[in-house]
Formats: sequence, structure tokens, C-alpha cells
Amino acid sequence: MPAQSDERPNPDSLLAVVAKEEAEKRRGNLKIFLGMCPGVGKTFAMLQAARVELANGRDVVIGYVEAHGRKETEALAEGFPKVPRRAVEYRGLRLEEMDLDALLERRPHLAVVDELAHSNAPGSRHPKRYQDVEELLEAGIDVYTTLNVQHIESRTDTVQQITGAPVQETVPDQFVDLAEVEVIDLSSEDLLKRLSEGKVYIPDRARAAALHFFREGNLRALREIVLRLAAEKAGKDVHEYMQLMHILGPWKTGHRLMVAVSASPFSEPLIRWTRRLADSLGSPWVAAYIEPTHPLSAAEETRLGNHLDLVRRLGGEVATATDDDLVRGLVRVARQHNVTQIVFGKPGGSGFRDWFRSRSLLHRLARESGEIDLHIVRVDEEAKPSRSPLRWRVTESPGSSYGIAAAVVAGLSFLNLALHHWLGSRSIGLIYLLAIAFLALFVGRGPVLFAAVLSAVLWDFFFLSPRFTLGVFELENGIMVSTYLVVALVLGQFIARNRAQEKAERRREQRVTALYLLTQELSSATTMDDIVSRVVQHIGRTFHAEVAFFLANPMEESLYSVPHWASTYRVSEREVAVAAWAFENVRPSGRFTDNLPLSQGHYVPLVSSGKAVGVLGVRLFEERNLTFDQRTLLQACANQIALVVDRQNLCEVAEHSRLAAESERLSQTLLNSISHEMRTPLAVITAAVSSLPEESRKKLGAEAVYLEEIASASTRMNRLVENLLDMARLSSGHFKLKREWCDGKDLVDAALRDTEKDLKGRELQLRVPSELPLVRIDFPLVQQALTNLLLNAAMHTPPGSPVDLTIETDATRERMVIRVGDRGPGLGPDGGGHLFDKFYRGSGAPPGGTGLGLSIVKGVVEAHGGKIEVANRPGGGAVFSLFLPLERVPEAAASPKVG
Repeated sequence: MPAQSDERPNPDSLLAVVAKEEAEKRRGNLKIFLGMCPGVGKTFAMLQAARVELANGRDVVIGYVEAHGRKETEALAEGFPKVPRRAVEYRGLRLEEMDLDALLERRPHLAVVDELAHSNAPGSRHPKRYQDVEELLEAGIDVYTTLNVQHIESRTDTVQQITGAPVQETVPDQFVDLAEVEVIDLSSEDLLKRLSEGKVYIPDRARAAALHFFREGNLRALREIVLRLAAEKAGKDVHEYMQLMHILGPWKTGHRLMVAVSASPFSEPLIRWTRRLADSLGSPWVAAYIEPTHPLSAAEETRLGNHLDLVRRLGGEVATATDDDLVRGLVRVARQHNVTQIVFGKPGGSGFRDWFRSRSLLHRLARESGEIDLHIVRVDEEAKPSRSPLRWRVTESPGSSYGIAAAVVAGLSFLNLALHHWLGSRSIGLIYLLAIAFLALFVGRGPVLFAAVLSAVLWDFFFLSPRFTLGVFELENGIMVSTYLVVALVLGQFIARNRAQEKAERRREQRVTALYLLTQELSSATTMDDIVSRVVQHIGRTFHAEVAFFLANPMEESLYSVPHWASTYRVSEREVAVAAWAFENVRPSGRFTDNLPLSQGHYVPLVSSGKAVGVLGVRLFEERNLTFDQRTLLQACANQIALVVDRQNLCEVAEHSRLAAESERLSQTLLNSISHEMRTPLAVITAAVSSLPEESRKKLGAEAVYLEEIASASTRMNRLVENLLDMARLSSGHFKLKREWCDGKDLVDAALRDTEKDLKGRELQLRVPSELPLVRIDFPLVQQALTNLLLNAAMHTPPGSPVDLTIETDATRERMVIRVGDRGPGLGPDGGGHLFDKFYRGSGAPPGGTGLGLSIVKGVVEAHGGKIEVANRPGGGAVFSLFLPLERVPEAAASPKVG
């Protein structure tokens, strides 16, 4: 037998789902109107839904509704059957509760019960109202109810932590899981407005609530909780359905992961591990880098840049912060990004220092992370770097710093030897200590430690008795040397740390200042050329580099092959290709990256709203690498520049749209004016020619042909005027269709009469079924549209070629289809994409005409709710298809319109 597939559904899960469905069939349905807090409109929405059910003929009864003095809610509750409330005496107070027994006796289809989390008065059958609702459901009665998210048992602690307000009344999560949940969502701004207008509480209570529970931050957090809860509820329903129907798929939750990264080789496997975990949970993830106070080496900066690029490629978000305390920085970033789980590498090393440091880090992280979960991940041995315990002491400062420290201590020792006759050994120790403090202001931790040990040795050898011997032979001298050494080390370390923090603050200040100056310069730029010029100047000054600025071509969604004229970096064709790669892949490329690293320039895509709007390229004047700080600053500048460029693009598009709309308005006004001015003389000419007696025509003899030419030209001009007027009407958007019931045969006959002369000499293949349904249309407009199609076929096909006209209903009998086919050259390579544009005339079109005919056809058909299609015909030619919607013809419909 073949082995069973591991993808088979779990029998226990299936049984649980089936049992739940069977239980739901026997009991009533529960619908909860869930809100983030009082005042969002839960009761109002519940009553609106109940009124819909009442209008549908269901027996709906109000068991308990609390309007809280809101007039809109009270008005909405009018007209419902109500079960009288039950009066309860408690400690001299008269309380009103829902009468459960009366409601059960009444047995409505639907009971409306407000405030699900309410605690009943002592002496009631159940202590909680949700237990009353449970009994109603067991009796087969459907229930509509309301609930605030803070009363759900699993969310109570979170809401108390956010708002600081205790929650006494709760509803079990299992009860909510059985219900259909409808979220009544309202923004915090709108709720605060309702609160200020007195629609939630009376004015005095509203002011107090706005200062405490109804603070905007609280409301935003509560809104997020209720939306997440609704998403989780929907996810559980989908998961149960997938189990029942044996549909495979991931179960997504609301988790958010964060992985701690650094310049260590440990980080790469941690990043990949976090990505895999995030994929399995269906959750977003963040990579947090806590920038230390001491600068990184070139190799560390390269490695760190690769790690952060890996995060972006894998779909993660990068968050950076500066802190000399790793744990404190990680926890702060985690709380800022609402992280639920932190991924941390299991510290390696076998020495006492590594063991102690790892225990300290893990214990502090576990203690300070609070409610955030931790994942401690073991790193493979291959990824662990070999390093000396004293690496930082040796490599943090250059060798010259150690030479300076040794020279200072040696010179001070010669000075102390000269002063020893007047000063005691204790005073000389203080001089050494003062020198260590000053030395810490100029060199790093390693040289300070070296100077402290060296000065202690020299002090003992030259100045402590017995002199010129190495060793401590008296208890007092031992205490003094030990104290000196500890104070020197602590003082030097403290001063060196302050110097490192000062340098870090200075670096941050430089970044912030550069961004501020860039923002200030761009804020006053009014054109794209001005923006690019200021960007090139600012980036060039900040990074001491040549700058190339590439803009995107909005028409082709590609990068212009030539940088903007304000650029100072003249790029080659190869560099243009590198910039195009950065644009297409939305990733940095060129020098200092893993993508085309042999290029001369470094290219950063300008990304706004998920799409690239340009590329910024830089080439440093000096042969040096971009530091991590510089790359971070360049990326921040690129983000700011992208926003400004995108904003300017939108402004230019809006301006072009405004100019196009104004041009369209002026052209329509001109067309309308010309059309009306031409109509009167055309009417006079046509009337004069048509009214000329036959005798007069015979007297003209051969010259009578000119009358025919005048009549024909008048007809063409009249058609042109009608087209112009129709287009003006359609473009105005203010005309109304005069729909009438018409016969499709009459429509065809009227159009053929109008085009009789134009189709003369052509074979007309007419297909009209004997029975056609009536169609409700604006007869003159649709006739004009069909006439335009026939004239188009006559104008753009060879003389004598056939024209096909077919009218029928489609397979669904919901649309009437009119097809006009010809045997002309057919559609061009673009498939007729511009055929219906106003004033468009194809290449090779005969003289005459305005290019408005097909545009009018499209406008008329769409005004009727239909559509037009065009395609090439087998054997040559094109076919135009008009689809007009059919309506049900009333029995008392008037006679159809006859053309």
C-alpha cells in the first residue's frame, strides 16, 4: 500500500470543526458589534441591522438597549417590539435588568441585547449578561449584541497596560469565537470630535474622559487591537474552513519579529533564520542595528553593509539606532516598532570573559524585554570569527597612540625624578594620575590602559621604597598602588567612553545637519531643474564627490539615458547601464556594492511610494570607500530627494491636466460657437437648392450639375456641423438621453436612408432577423452613430467593395449587437488603439472629414451603458460591433419609435 500523505487533514481537527458546525446548527446565531471603546456607534449600528431584519419580515424584539441619552439611538429604537425590563431592588436602589424568562417565553426570531459584558444585579439567574445570551442561543434564538474590546478576557491586561484603567467585566474568548463579529470602526479624530460635541458623555464627564481614557494615543492603540482581533477571528474562520475542505495553506498571525544584527559574521545566518520564521508565521520582520559609540573598521563596515543589503533583499525592514548599551538599544527599537518577538544570537566563546558577558547580555535582555518573547538561536561554528579577547584594545587605536602614551609617561617620569627631592611619592602618584586623565582626552582606551599600567610600574620602581626595585613590600604601598591602578583605569575608561560618545554625537549631528540643510534647500525649489541643481550641489559638497542625477521617463517607465544637465559627473555608456540596473531592480549598484562593483560610481535608486522616480550617482574625488555613516546618510538623502521629485512630478501632472482641461474647454466652446454659426447659412443654402423648380433646372442645362455639387457639399457640411454639435454635447457631460422604445429594423432603415448616396455602387449584405426585441435608446443619437459607422466603411474602403450590416441579440439575450463590417485594409499594427480618439485620422485616410465620427460613436454607445469593439476580419477588412443593453419591455410600452 502506498504510504499515507503527511498532508492529510488531522482527524481530531476535522472532528472538532464538524462538532462545532453541528452545535451551531442547533443553537441560535450570535452577532457581536465590536468597537474599540464607548461612543463609536455600536448600538446604533446594531439597531440599524435589526431594523433591516424587521423589514424583511423577521420577528425582532428588543430585550435590552441602553441609549445613554443619545437622541439618534432613541429615535432608531422606536417602532421595535420590546420586552419590559425586570425591576430588581438592591441595597435600597431600584435596578432594571433584562427579563430573560419573558424573552424566552416570547421566543422571537431575533433578540437585541445591548452591553454583552454587563454584570447582572445580585439575585439574577446568571451573574453575567453573556450567560443570559448563552441561554437564549441554546433556545434557538438569534441574538444581536454589542461589546467593547477591553472586555474580551485575553485583551484585558493589554488594555489596562495601555490606558491604566482597570477592567472589571470580562467575556471569555471562547464565547466570542462562536460569534460573527462586525467591527464598528471609527478614527480617533472622529471619536474625539463626537466626544467634544457631547455625543458620547455629558460635557463635564467628556472633558475628564478626554484627559484620561480617551487620549488620542490610547484610542489609536485600542483601534489597532480591535482590528487585529477581527483579523485573527477571520483567520480562524478561514483556517477551520481550510481544515474542513482539506485546503492547504499557511496560518498567518499578527506577530512582528526583530533580529539583532551587527558587523559580526554571526548576523547573516541569523537574518536568514528570521526570514524563515517570518515566512512560517506570515508576519513582517525588522532588522535592528545598534550603532556603537566607537567607529567600525573598513572590513566591519563592508560586512555590515552586506548584512543590511541582505535584509532589504529578503523583504525586511532596517531600523538603526545609536546606543552604547546593546540591550537598552534593542529593547527601545523593539518597543518603537511594536515587536512581539526578538531573535538574538547565542553568544559563543569559551573564556571566562565571554561566558560572563553572554550571561549578562541574555539575562538583561530577558529581564528588560518584558512581554516581548525571545528566540536565542545557535550559530554554526563555521560562522564564528576567531578573535583575541584583547582585540579591541589592540586594534581600536593606531600604534602611534601607544607611542604617544609611552612617551608621555616616560617624559613625566624624568620630570618626577627631578622633582622627587621636593615632592613625596604620593604627590608623584597624583601627578601620574592627572597625566592619565589628560591622556584619555586624546587617545583611545588601549593606550590609556597601557599608560596606566606603565605609570604604575614606573611609580613603584622609581619612587616607592625600596626604590629601584620592582615589587611591593609594604602594605601601605600595596594599597596605594592598587588604588592608583584602579582609579587610573576607571578614570581613563570613563573619559575615553565620553570621548567616544562625543564623537558619535558629532557624527549624528553631521547627519542631521546635512539632512536639514537638504530639506531646507529643497523646500524652496519650484521646478524640477531647480530641484536637481540644488541636489547636485548639496550632495557634491557633503560627500566631496561628482554627482549624476538621472530622472525617470514617465511615458515609458524607464530611465532617461542621459543624466540631467545640472549633473557634474559625466558618465560613460557603461555607467548609464549600471544606473539603469539600479532603477529597474530598485537596489543600489556600482562601487561599494555587490552589484556591478567594478563601476566607477555608486548609484542609489530614488524610491517613492514603492516605485523608482530616478537614480542618484556619486563618484568620490579621492580613492576612498564610503563609510557606513556616509552610506546611511546618502540613503537618507536619497529617500528625501525621492519624495520631493515625486511631489514635483505630481504637481507637473496636475498642471498638465489643468492646462489640458482648459484647452479642452476652450476648444469645445469654439466648436460649439462655430457649429451654431455655420448651421444657419447651411440651412439657407440647402433650402434654396432643394426649392429650385424643375423648369429652372432644365434651363441651366449642363450647368445644373453645379446644383448637385452644391447640394452634396451642403449635405457634407451639414453632417460635419451635426458631428461637431454631437461631440460638444457628449463632451459637456450635461446632456440627458431621451430614451424611447424603438425597433432595431427602423434604426437600420433610417441609417441606410442617410447613407444611400454614399453606399451607392457597393454590395450591401444586410442580416436582420425577423423577430428582434425592442430596445430603449435615444433614437436620433444611435441613428447618427450607426450612420457614422456606415460612412466610415464607405470612406476608408476601395470603391465597389462590399459592406456588411448585421443586427442581432447576443447569446444571453441581454444585449443587442449591431455589426458593421468592410473589406478594406483593416486595422493597423496598433490594433486601432487610437481610432476612437477625437480628431484622430489614420495614415492614408482620404481628404475630408474631421476625425470625430468614431469618437461620437463611442460616446453615444457608452452613454447608453454599452460598449464598442473593433477587430480585423478573416480575409481582410475590419468589423465594428456595438453592444447596447436590452431592458425588459413593459406590457404597456408605447409603440416603438419609427425613423
